[in-house]
Amino acid sequence: MKARYAPWVLMAPFLLLFIGTMVVPIIMAIGYSFTRVERSGLLGEQGVESMFAGFDNYVAALTNINFITSIGRMILFGVVQVTVMIVAAVILALLLESASAKWPGFFRSTYFLPYGIPGVIATILWSFLYIPGLSPIVDVLGWMGLQVDFLAPNMVLWSIANIVTWTYTGYNMLIIIAQLKSIPGDLYEAAKVDGAGSFRVAWSIQLPLIRPAVMLTVIFSIIGTLQLFAEPRLLQTMSAGITSEYTPNMSAYAFAFQYNDIGMAAAQSVIIAVSAFCLSAIALGVSNWLEKRR
Repeated sequence: MKARYAPWVLMAPFLLLFIGTMVVPIIMAIGYSFTRVERSGLLGEQGVESMFAGFDNYVAALTNINFITSIGRMILFGVVQVTVMIVAAVILALLLESASAKWPGFFRSTYFLPYGIPGVIATILWSFLYIPGLSPIVDVLGWMGLQVDFLAPNMVLWSIANIVTWTYTGYNMLIIIAQLKSIPGDLYEAAKVDGAGSFRVAWSIQLPLIRPAVMLTVIFSIIGTLQLFAEPRLLQTMSAGITSEYTPNMSAYAFAFQYNDIGMAAAQSVIIAVSAFCLSAIALGVSNWLEKRR
């Protein structure tokens, strides 16, 4: 009997922490998304009452042009940035796991190092490389006759994409390398016997077999794209192109802590979560469909 309950006893601390920090907040957010706050008096001095709002908050969120624009902006960001990052991670993983790679452990650590730097610190570091007068990159481009403002409204999104790519490429690379290391050595030996070169091995053996790892990194990246917050939030004071509702997460934050509309913020948060789930499901469905077509 004791052995029967032993696993639950050992898992209890984790389950309590998971329920308290994940399940309960999600349930509360969904509940708040169906409520609105009514304030009596000019400044609310006569009392505050929470009322059931039905789907009003969701309708307001989905008709808010700033929120819809922020989602569209993040979709564009994801299509470009995630593609570049995943391709770079795959290429780095294949190069480091090739037989001719020198010092692979050193370069794995080097490429992974940016992920160990907190996003806030990374953004501050990169901001010095974006600000004219402080940035050596801007100075060098100026000497070449190129006037580039990395914080201009039409450039700042790609400046943020550069920070995210720099931070997470090494992390995704390690996930793919882990999958590469699980490929049986017999396949490589058979390929060598058949006279396959390095490119043929990568194309016909490694790339098909690392598809699950690549798909995992894509899903993680899609979720992270819709949750983008720290980088644009920090660059907001440096760029006129970043508004308080520049990304979906920033919009939810603004409604919660600037506009004091918890119901609207909760509704936007639920929409972000559902959007991340749907986009991840679409990506997984496309991947499975392509696999069946092979």
